[in-house]
This record gives sequence, C-alpha cells and structure tokens, in this order.
Amino acid sequence: MDIVELTRRLVDIESITGNELQAGTYLFDYLSGLARSTGGAVERMDVEASRRFNVLACWGEPAVTLSTHIDTVPPFFPSREDAGFIWGRGSCDAKGIAASMILAAEKLREQGISGFALLFLVGEERNSAGAFVAAQSPRGCAYVINGEPTQNKLALASKGSLRLEVHARGRAAHSAYPELGVSAIDGLLDALEKIRRIPLPSDEVLGSCTLNIGTIEGGRAPNVIADSARAEVLIRLVGDPGPIRQAIAAAAQGHADVNEIVCVPPVHFDRVDGYPTTVVSFTTDIPALTPSWGKPLLIGPGDIRLAHTAEERVAKNELLDAVEIYTNLTRQLLAR
Repeated sequence: MDIVELTRRLVDIESITGNELQAGTYLFDYLSGLARSTGGAVERMDVEASRRFNVLACWGEPAVTLSTHIDTVPPFFPSREDAGFIWGRGSCDAKGIAASMILAAEKLREQGISGFALLFLVGEERNSAGAFVAAQSPRGCAYVINGEPTQNKLALASKGSLRLEVHARGRAAHSAYPELGVSAIDGLLDALEKIRRIPLPSDEVLGSCTLNIGTIEGGRAPNVIADSARAEVLIRLVGDPGPIRQAIAAAAQGHADVNEIVCVPPVHFDRVDGYPTTVVSFTTDIPALTPSWGKPLLIGPGDIRLAHTAEERVAKNELLDAVEIYTNLTRQLLAR
C-alpha cells in the first residue's frame, strides 16, 4: 500500500480520543501481516481493556522506536485528496505520520535492518494515557523518535502544558429574585478575569508562555441563578509551572476552586547533524515516554498550524520525504 492510500485509510477511521478501538484494530491487523512477512512481532498494550489499546511492533530487540499517536481531536471528517494534499481529520496530526513510519519500517526490513520498533499510542490529545501505559513496559530502547507535525524539521525544544479545571459553586434561585441565590457563573467569570491578567514568563528558546480558556459551561436555564459553572484552562509552559500554579490559585481564591488535570513539562532536545531544526509550541507524548523509551527526538511531516482546524491537510511530498527521513534517522541512531 502506498503512502497516500494508507494515510487515507487511517484518516477514514474515526478515532477521536477515547474511541480509538477501530483504528487500533486496523493497525494491529495491518502490522501483524507485515510482521509475518518480515520477521517481526506485534502486540497490544491495553489502556482500557476491550475499549482501546496501544500497538507495538518490534523487529528484533529494539534500540530505536518510531512512535506517534492515533487519536484525533473532534470533529471527525473523512479524507479527500487533490494533486498536492491529503485532507481530513488526522491527516496532519498524526495519521500521515503513522503511515510514513510504517513505510519506513518496510524499507528498513527490505534493507535487512532490525533492532527497531513502531509504537502507536492512544490518548495523546487529552492526557497521554497510552504513553503513560507504555512507560510501564519499556523495551530497553536507546532512542524514541516521536512523530508530530514539524514540517520535517528536527525540533530543538517543545513547550509543556498545564491543564486546569476552574469550578465555581453557587446557590440556585429564581432569576426574578436573585438575592435568594448565588451565581456560580458570576464567580467563574470573576476568577477567569483575574487569571487572564496574570503575567506569564518567557524563555529565550521557546518564547512566551501562553494561556487559553478552552471551554466554559454552567447554569441550568436563563431564568435560574446558576448553581455550578466550570471552565477548562490550558497554559503552554516554557519553564517551571510552580509560580503559575500559585498565581492562578491566588487569582481564583474566593471565587472558584482550581483542580489540576495534567502537567507536562517543556522539553529541550539535542541536535542531529544533517537535519534542519525548529522550535515548537505544542506538547507531545515525549515527557510521558521518557526516559523509559530512551532519548527523545521530535520530527514529522505536516504543519501544526493546520492541525485541529477545518482545513487540516498534509502535503503528499512531505509524507514521502518523511519516509526517507525516518528510514535514515533510524539507521543513524542504530549505528551509534
């Protein structure tokens, strides 16, 4: 199967985070057939029994692992293609990457090379659940090449993330008599306004820390004083999260409670000669995978600015280039 066909088949399987079972099953079956003909072995790593799992394919004792995720953000929309691009949810982030890694594995085996693995993970878009499970079953790898959209440039650093839930509680009442109630929405808005004013740090490599209020929900009806309201906040970290945690807790005090959902630290990477470099603002599975799966590298086809949008797409020529990049980079690292 060529890169376009395999990418489109993967894109056409809806796998929004939590619903990766069908995509995992397809990859397990596909890689099982490849492993039978090339001397590999494939296994499932259960993340939620009977619901979703990681897929691991090994050729020999792996010193290098190529890894990416198979879940996507909502909403799902199927693939299409034109002369230059494959479109669809996950085409860029990260099913085209998975297809490139699979074709690189085929090339490596054609060249008689072993000692590498493919690891496809669930849950990256939410909480890296699959990566944390994989971290409990390391295979002695020296390197893990993580695939995310970097326009085929080797990342020198990636931002971390701090995901928080801000929850305000009130007392319900008839809206004609607001003095009988306490509005949770008012409390949440007051907390969020103070949180938005917190000064954020910057880093000379990663740039500025940023904050996004991603979701807000609450209340029961327009004529009811809201007794509950919540928001989800995501901070892109460039350094120590401690001072930001303290500042947010202080801003919310007296208005709302703050619960931490997940914290992923920023990561700095080493250079590898011969590859153009970049710095990325997004977060990856790498902090959850390392050090268990070896020293990390981050590279993949696609433009992250198109991921998570209605215009998500990946250039066909970038996918083809990625096959060569993953093949050659694996060979280089194995030679070490």
